[in-house]
Amino acid sequence: MNTDSHSSIDIRRILELKNIAVVGIPVNPTTSEVLGRKSYPKVSDVSEQIDIVDVFRRSEDIPPVVDDVIKKKGIKVFWMQSGIYNEEAERKAKENGMDVVYNRCMKVEHGLLFD
Repeated sequence: MNTDSHSSIDIRRILELKNIAVVGIPVNPTTSEVLGRKSYPKVSDVSEQIDIVDVFRRSEDIPPVVDDVIKKKGIKVFWMQSGIYNEEAERKAKENGMDVVYNRCMKVEHGLLFD
């Protein structure tokens, strides 16, 4: 699986954003709290501003996630973790003004660029 075409400079700029919703962990319909923080069933239920949605779901499960993310205004980046990519989701996110990162681990990228 390929990765997106972002340069290191592009990824660094994205990682400077601060408000991240993680789908599959704190945004999870099966729990109300994760590590002492409130969990939400879906991204569109989060009342706070979100800059990046970081998705830990199987590639085939991504389309309903992006459909929900589109409902939440102001999201700048739709990030699919390592091993995850869905072409339909990429297209929809881009059509709705989001940058799309895929098949990359946010933690690894952060370590490479900031540590």
